[in-house]
Amino acid sequence: MQKIIAIANQKGGVGKTTTAVNLSASLAVLEHKTLLIDIDPQSNATSALGFTDNYKGIYECIIDKDKIENCIINTKQKHLDILPSSLDLAGAEVELSTLDNKETILKSILKQFKSKYEYIIIDCAPSLGNLTINALIAANSVLIPVQCEYLALEGLGKLLNTIKMIQQNLNQNLEIEGILMTMYDSRLRLSNQVLDEIKKHFNNLIFKTIIHRNVKLSEAPSFGKPALLYAVDSTGTVNYLKLADEVIIKNKKYKSLNV
Repeated sequence: MQKIIAIANQKGGVGKTTTAVNLSASLAVLEHKTLLIDIDPQSNATSALGFTDNYKGIYECIIDKDKIENCIINTKQKHLDILPSSLDLAGAEVELSTLDNKETILKSILKQFKSKYEYIIIDCAPSLGNLTINALIAANSVLIPVQCEYLALEGLGKLLNTIKMIQQNLNQNLEIEGILMTMYDSRLRLSNQVLDEIKKHFNNLIFKTIIHRNVKLSEAPSFGKPALLYAVDSTGTVNYLKLADEVIIKNKKYKSLNV
């Protein structure tokens, strides 16, 4: 059974792309065939895996109707492939607005795709535009990174309202995979206060795994590698492997309930 997870938060700087890249790499190292779709025009997930040239990718699939099979790239890591982004994708927001069924194009692409992947992770743009809406409609669930910093709740309510609207009108099966606390520093009172505040409001939605602030996580993209290939024993690597375990266990329970 395939699981499509969108990583979304319209607030920038929350660790969204870091989570998309490192969760995908962690699922892959645990021998789960994984596809990372970079649907952010900034292409940070693409470059974080070492792809900086202008490749065919998600833009060609959405706008030029190219087959997804022709645009997927194998990464250096076993079990991990990527459907890359490019700067051309910035124009897709405008181009999509002129198309019929503009909100469901990605869903149609993935539905027609004879997938060999257990997990498809979608890295969304830091906005609630057409591309992010497409990802949320195509996904089975949404994972929401929230940083343990000031104004952490800013925008979270708006995102949850958008998710609720999509659940009611466009994708009734969309679930919240969980809220992931990122950039946590146990030495800072603010980090602990923010964590306590989020737990107070959303305790049943929060992942047990917390992503600690870690230099190696920040450095890895500049080397075109996920953290586990750049610094295998780093705190960031350990955190994301634990998150992958949590996602796998959760989805095994989901599968058993739906057999």
